[in-house]
Amino acid sequence: MKTGKNARQELILKLIRERDISTQDDLTKEMVAEYMGRDMYLDDAVMEQLAGFFEKRGRKMTENNVKQAYLPVGCTPFYNASGTAPGFALNVDGKIAICLPGPPREMKWLWDNGVREYLEQFMDKKMFYRVIRTIGIGESDLETLLMPVIDGQTDPTVATYAKEGECTLRVASQRDTIEEAEAAVQEMTARIDSLVGEYIYSYDDENLNEVVVRILKEKGLKITSAESCTGGLFPASITDVAGASDVLSSAYITYSNESKIKEVNVPPELIERYSVVSPQVAEAMAVGARARSGADIAVSITGFAGPEADTGREAGEAYIGYAMGDESGYYEIRTSRNDRKWNRNYFLLRMLRAVYLLIR
Repeated sequence: MKTGKNARQELILKLIRERDISTQDDLTKEMVAEYMGRDMYLDDAVMEQLAGFFEKRGRKMTENNVKQAYLPVGCTPFYNASGTAPGFALNVDGKIAICLPGPPREMKWLWDNGVREYLEQFMDKKMFYRVIRTIGIGESDLETLLMPVIDGQTDPTVATYAKEGECTLRVASQRDTIEEAEAAVQEMTARIDSLVGEYIYSYDDENLNEVVVRILKEKGLKITSAESCTGGLFPASITDVAGASDVLSSAYITYSNESKIKEVNVPPELIERYSVVSPQVAEAMAVGARARSGADIAVSITGFAGPEADTGREAGEAYIGYAMGDESGYYEIRTSRNDRKWNRNYFLLRMLRAVYLLIR
């Protein structure tokens, strides 16, 4: 029995001989090739990659997979280690077309590992940019505070982008050398920090959960949580990050009043006196979770995610409790939104921010 590379090559040839590869899938590259006046060719490197991919997983390669290996003659291939379909750039008489696979993860990987470098050869100047992430301030308020650097800007440029619950800044510069561009961005970043530094949690386009896990690891801290209306979103966001086992001690989902009393020792009289959605109960949840788990830090939440709340209370009202050492307290949230999914995601961001403020 033939194995390894020779067997894969025979499989490839067999597929090519026996299968009709003129399917209607993935017509974009054929249309680009036709417009640019180029025929298609079978790229051996892509076929080798595809054969190895399916062999490793014990799966059968299909005709559509074979078709992925056909590229326009004269193109620059971008081989895809994040999936199966390659990308390519085709330059004909100064007209450049770049085709990439659709899944965002694969498209981003190819951008970082081929496309960016390919495009940079056509630039007269070198570009450097930095993505700054903020939370706790809206886009309009952020722009107002940044007006001294935004108004009349030329280079570097500062652009704001709103995301759900947070805002992003992109600082970019084009100069004769990459060193000059980076120095200009660093100088602008320092000016931005002086204006809105209290809201910045990352200067390197990191997600807030990634920043929190990294700092917890650096400081050797363990964390726990007690959640009502978010139902476990906090530990899920922590375990999304590699190395979470070094920092996550435990997690309590205390959705009912009884579970708050039983699991994290919230005094029943606090619930009776102030209601279950109150700053007093939120703080008690954090203090109780920390005491029971032995973690260094505890964060908690109780609130109304929506779309309905108790009589006289609004959806989007919540209280985040925290406890670290002898320090404990709470944050109040009122989103004024009757959108359960949005509120829960925003509550999670605010829980992460509460932890970030404790440990930064």
